[in-house]
Amino acid sequence: MKDKIINKAKEMFLKLGFKSITMDDIACEMCISKKTIYKYFSNKDILIEESIDLVHKEVKETMDAIISKNYNAIEENFEIKRMFREMFKSAESSPIYQLKKHYPDIYNKVLNIQVSICEDCFRKNILKGIKEGLYRENLDVENYVKFYYTLIFTINENTMLEKESHELELKALEYHIRAMATLAGIIELEKHLQNPIL
Repeated sequence: MKDKIINKAKEMFLKLGFKSITMDDIACEMCISKKTIYKYFSNKDILIEESIDLVHKEVKETMDAIISKNYNAIEENFEIKRMFREMFKSAESSPIYQLKKHYPDIYNKVLNIQVSICEDCFRKNILKGIKEGLYRENLDVENYVKFYYTLIFTINENTMLEKESHELELKALEYHIRAMATLAGIIELEKHLQNPIL
């Protein structure tokens, strides 16, 4: 029952917002009593944290699945962007923006996990791209990881609408790849820009 509650809460939080969804809403949607929810979660903050943990787990698993398909580094970036778009397509406002605004304590707690997952993924992608000749050889990898991470999270923290956030992230991805790309990388990037992520 606990896992079912977390799954339903995650779905509702992402779609309608962390602030607007109440324990009553979740209980009503699941046709259970609020008391049942409180049996597993003493307050909404704990339920939000556990829901976010689940999102992180799903993001990591999906990223790993994409990486295992052996796309080239640039294609991999676009596939990961597509995955995020798909995961959060029902969200009207950016989940990170909502957390930072309404639940700053939870936001600060989960930030380190987000940083770790993203930085690891970006680092591996850059090294892969260098090996494939799509990114320049003498890149300062750690700084490029930080630049891209800062860019993406600044967009998410400060952009309320998920649709607008998605569009800006796509521009940030293009900017990030162009800054690192070899001529072969630019050709590959242009190919993917012809087929935008809707």
